Amino acid sequence: MSGIDIETKRKLREMGAAPMLEALEAQDETLVLGMAFEERLRLVVDEAHSGFNHAKVEGLIRRAGLRYPGADLRRLDLVDERGLDRNVIAQLGTCSFIERQQNVVFQGFTGSGKSYLGCALAKKACQHRIRAHYVRMPDLEEAWALAKDKPQGQTKFLNKYAAFTLLVIDDLCEASHSSSYVEQMVMRS
Repeated sequence: MSGIDIETKRKLREMGAAPMLEALEAQDETLVLGMAFEERLRLVVDEAHSGFNHAKVEGLIRRAGLRYPGADLRRLDLVDERGLDRNVIAQLGTCSFIERQQNVVFQGFTGSGKSYLGCALAKKACQHRIRAHYVRMPDLEEAWALAKDKPQGQTKFLNKYAAFTLLVIDDLCEASHSSSYVEQMVMRS
């Protein structure tokens, strides 16, 4: 939309409304010609809100540290051959287990897709705007060992991982037996 003067654009950017300004400038004059102001404003707000939500979800996915950021529950290969129940996968995709504060454990042989499934579940949680994080148990164990040596390290460690609504812990069996304390502390917080 070319009718907005430079000063108004500056003010919109200063107020943090740059996405609205971009949506307003992206409106095709021929398509919105004759529309009421309220209708045009609704379109602008819808477009800006959609961009805001997309950026929020992408940020959550990026910060989740997923091993497979492209993982997707809709693209699971050989679901029936792997013994996965499509109804259970669909139910997990709703992320209702998070609201019920239930744990999910994937068991299987090496290469069976447990890590991919965990990442897909974490990504789905991010799409629901739930804060998720992926970590391998050996890395978690190492971070715990480093935290124990710092003042307030254990508290900071526990607070960091307690801040995630969904925590995907991969390679749980690769950890040493001394990690049982870490597991208990993380699961409790």
